[in-house]
Amino acid sequence: MAELVPYFTPGLLLLLLLSIARADLPGTWELIVQDAGIASMHTAVTRFNTVVLLDRTNTGPSRKSLGRHRCRRDPNDVVLKRDCYAHSVLFDLGTNQIRPLMIQTDTWCSSGQFLSDGSLLQTGGDRDGFKKIRKFEPCDPNETCDWVELQDTELRTGRWYATNQILPDGSVIIVGGRGTNTVEYYPPRQNGAVPFQFLADVEDKQMDNLYPYVHLLPDDAGNLFVFANSRAVKYNHQTNTIVKEYPALDGGPRNYPSGGSSAMLAIQGDFATAEILICGGAQPGAFTARAVDAPAHGTCGRIVATAADPVWVTEEMPLGRIMGDMVNLPTGEILIINGAQAGSQGFEMGSDPCLYPLLYRPDQPIGLRFMTLNPGTIPRMYHSTANLLPDGRILLAGSNPHYFYKFNAEFPTELRIEAFSPEYLSPDRANLRPEIREIPQIVRYGEVFDVFVTVPLPVVETIQINWGNAPFATHSFSQGQRLVKLTVGPTLPDGESRYRIQCTAPLNGAVTPPGYYMAFAVNQGVPSIARWIRIVS
Repeated sequence: MAELVPYFTPGLLLLLLLSIARADLPGTWELIVQDAGIASMHTAVTRFNTVVLLDRTNTGPSRKSLGRHRCRRDPNDVVLKRDCYAHSVLFDLGTNQIRPLMIQTDTWCSSGQFLSDGSLLQTGGDRDGFKKIRKFEPCDPNETCDWVELQDTELRTGRWYATNQILPDGSVIIVGGRGTNTVEYYPPRQNGAVPFQFLADVEDKQMDNLYPYVHLLPDDAGNLFVFANSRAVKYNHQTNTIVKEYPALDGGPRNYPSGGSSAMLAIQGDFATAEILICGGAQPGAFTARAVDAPAHGTCGRIVATAADPVWVTEEMPLGRIMGDMVNLPTGEILIINGAQAGSQGFEMGSDPCLYPLLYRPDQPIGLRFMTLNPGTIPRMYHSTANLLPDGRILLAGSNPHYFYKFNAEFPTELRIEAFSPEYLSPDRANLRPEIREIPQIVRYGEVFDVFVTVPLPVVETIQINWGNAPFATHSFSQGQRLVKLTVGPTLPDGESRYRIQCTAPLNGAVTPPGYYMAFAVNQGVPSIARWIRIVS
């Protein structure tokens, strides 16, 4: 009798390989919301443990009604002049409920940042949103806060594909944008929009200077590290001067539309050192050539931006990736998630979804820093987001590689919301997970304060207290993202399974700009659920 040989179709083989991988690789996935009503292009977590999801307004009908006969009327909208659908929603992490929000002007490829009072500043966009400034003042989930379009002020220069960064004094710098090689500020300053020649110098035919990577350095001047295309400078925003030019990073353009990503490593110790990581990107010219199948490269560059003579150190990811999102985890590691393995950013310009997250462990030697994690099943490519939640999970939303909502496609418009749980949340580590029992709600710069935690198992090493802010995630870059490891004393017993940790707040806003942070206690690599804390002058 002939031996029966099993036959697997490509689809069945892929499912088999993924099931094997899920059994062997760290991390777990869960579907939180089947239909959020909108595809989130921009996502931000508020101090009330709610999440603002925001798309653009000129996509036509979404799947979420504004309700109560509320409609947006825009005679210039080419799709819907009378639009009664939501293009922004508020997601309640406690109940998984979705509430529609009202946005009036177009937020397509806009920028954002939380202010020191906890309100979300949202700037620019396309068409009628080009010069607009909006605010969302978050509230308790039982209340009905909504977007407010400012009427008394607007951007001096229209901005599309710009980047926002909060500064040590609590103001926000707004950098660049399509055809806009300037910076300006909120609240507005008398000198208005200030020329920033660096952005013009790095512009190419693809405009790879869009959504520049902007990181606030923890130095006395509060300088900015600004990266666009393949080059970077240290920029003194107070004097509008370039303090330092960094070496170029090999590997081609990294910013939009070439789709790399960037994060600053955790600031710690004496807070004098800042390291920047930039990973992935498209092949040079892939966007203009519409080379949908051009393989993404997998190189990363890491540089000590505060060093006297900084140089890039390059390393290779296990997978090439564009449109990936980088998330600072409470432990100081970085999660790289979402994206594709070919093409570039842009409508229907990417292919070969990258379903495998990567964990970047900055303290390991080169060659051992990347760990491949359990793959997801939902492709999240162009216009997708990733945000750290207070419970340590990562929220995944969006993915709409089409001009309008399109559900009958190889990579359809994605309305589902997922969460990825890193290995530190696995059940076998539950006995190591601390719980914050007491922590101040407000601290001042340089203040010494106590944090009290409980841990099921005896503590055998110092518990860290790490602060992570809530960035504005869009287009593969989380604007303003920051993790700071506080200076702490020994972990002292204070009763049964209870411990006291003496902490010292950073001395100034260059290390932690004023505002709200998620405070995590981290025990042997396992973070607590965060408590929101506000730092003020």
